[in-house]
Amino acid sequence: MANFTGNWNWTTTEGDFDGFLKDINVGMLKRQAAKMVSSEHHIVQDGDKMSVNVIATGQKGKQQEYTVGGSFTEQEVTGDTAEVSTEWDGDKIKEIHKSKDFTYTLTRELQDENTMVLHLDSPKGTKAKRIYKKM
Repeated sequence: MANFTGNWNWTTTEGDFDGFLKDINVGMLKRQAAKMVSSEHHIVQDGDKMSVNVIATGQKGKQQEYTVGGSFTEQEVTGDTAEVSTEWDGDKIKEIHKSKDFTYTLTRELQDENTMVLHLDSPKGTKAKRIYKKM
């Protein structure tokens, strides 16, 4: 089982992040801002229990508390409320975000001990990666 505990700083984005955001109904101004926002993920993991504090410059952050294999509710960047189901996919954590208007998948993966990748898959098949380095 991978251990995601640590403080992670966003370094780069690969793929079509703007297209991903557009597919989940994020407006143009928020998409433009999202491309420039720096974010950190402060994660504490105890087995299947996850505490993820997302800090984003200039935007509202979020706190997630969940057990992998369970679900939780959160507010998306669009303002929509989503039910998020979680599961282990090998050493990756897969989150399926379902709101009334869209469903997308976020998969959290450790590429190595100092690199975490968030794989984003939109309902239309658009893919992006957000890459974080351990601080």
